[in-house]
Amino acid sequence: MLVICLISNIIQFISNNTMKTKPEKVNIITLGCSKNLVDSEKLLTRLRVNNVDVVHDSNDIDAKTVIINTCGFVNDAKQESIDTILEFVDAKENGLIDNLFVMGCLSERYKDAMTKEIPEVDEYFGVNNLSDILEALKVPYINELHGLRNITTPPHYAYLKISEGCDRKCAFCAIPLIRGEHRSIAPQKLIEEAKHLASNGVKEIILIAQDLTYYGIDLENRSMLNELIEQISEIQGIEWIRLHYAYPTNFPIDVIEQIRKNPKVCKYIDIPFQHISTPILKTMRRGHNKEKIYELISAFRKNIPEIAIRTTLLVGFPDETEQDFNELLQFVKEMKFDRLGVFTYSHEENTHAAINLEDNISNADKQDRADQIMTLQQDISLLLNNKKIGSTIKVIIDRVEDAFYIGRSEFDSPEVDNEVLVSKGSYELKSGDFCEIQITEVDNYDIYGEIVGVNTH
Repeated sequence: MLVICLISNIIQFISNNTMKTKPEKVNIITLGCSKNLVDSEKLLTRLRVNNVDVVHDSNDIDAKTVIINTCGFVNDAKQESIDTILEFVDAKENGLIDNLFVMGCLSERYKDAMTKEIPEVDEYFGVNNLSDILEALKVPYINELHGLRNITTPPHYAYLKISEGCDRKCAFCAIPLIRGEHRSIAPQKLIEEAKHLASNGVKEIILIAQDLTYYGIDLENRSMLNELIEQISEIQGIEWIRLHYAYPTNFPIDVIEQIRKNPKVCKYIDIPFQHISTPILKTMRRGHNKEKIYELISAFRKNIPEIAIRTTLLVGFPDETEQDFNELLQFVKEMKFDRLGVFTYSHEENTHAAINLEDNISNADKQDRADQIMTLQQDISLLLNNKKIGSTIKVIIDRVEDAFYIGRSEFDSPEVDNEVLVSKGSYELKSGDFCEIQITEVDNYDIYGEIVGVNTH
């Protein structure tokens, strides 16, 4: 009822403040991480509420205004952003679009250089310039819109960004330079947003931030993540809550208990360890050592034996010796992480490492080290999947393809983890439905199964 009243008030506001010229159709292109996607969705929502025709990541040539939300985190992402900008510059020069705007991390970090090098872009905006973008599009900024969001993901899951920025001092990371200091979003605003998402059919909420575990420190000088999870789990319609991007140092132990006891919280954690060699961790300025990492993993697995741990590693950091790398390789062998990704190090301008350390590992050695870890992880993934054959798991259906329903278990996040391919049989399911499947076959990164029970609610 509150949402309906709010929408009614917004419509009345718009009708009383009719724009002289309605913006043309807008195409928002989103690059980078899920946090960028949330920013794009918030912009998209504000445009649609103002009766602007908006598409997302579309090849629709009728959209004469294009907004590119860029990523500036690592070299590959930067290059993708630049290539995309140049692609639409070419489209503008050929008369296919009229207006080109660039926003996001790359624009925040390199605005002056990009303005000089790519002047064909009409205007560049940073990561906290939503009102300025709307002003450029001649669309009013309406304060009452917080909590309302048109999602671009499948309608049964959505990302919920609980904070912005980061106070960590990792030597290799440019995020604090781009996104600024950590700023938690007030709990009541997040609950309002989560309720709105649930009212529109979202069943899985994925909590994201630069650092989930720091949530609330700036509000009450303590981690409030556990309380937030508890409150979200009480929202009717929300069935799964997933945690992404948790920092290992001073991980709030009450969150481990929350994952263990709360049936709505997925037995899953995304926690980037980056390395295991204590000297490298110290140079990285991570705030913990090898022993602390082992203690944390032990706490997870002792209290939640079935938990799936996703981690990220960084190889080729300055002064990483063969001994350091072999220690990391042994760590992966021993821990057998359920999900794992690897980045190769590169200097990021103005970070502590770029200013103070020599990038003294060759690109060939970096790539070789990354390849060794991913080859090992591929074998580990197959080993872990093989152990699941014959077991029964709950799956949410993401999409339908040919003779299969494609879904995920609570141990898998969208886009980055295993998928479950389910034989249709005689069952009629749709995206967002839950079912119980018995696992019949596996490969390195996918699971195959047959439906043994259905729960569409």
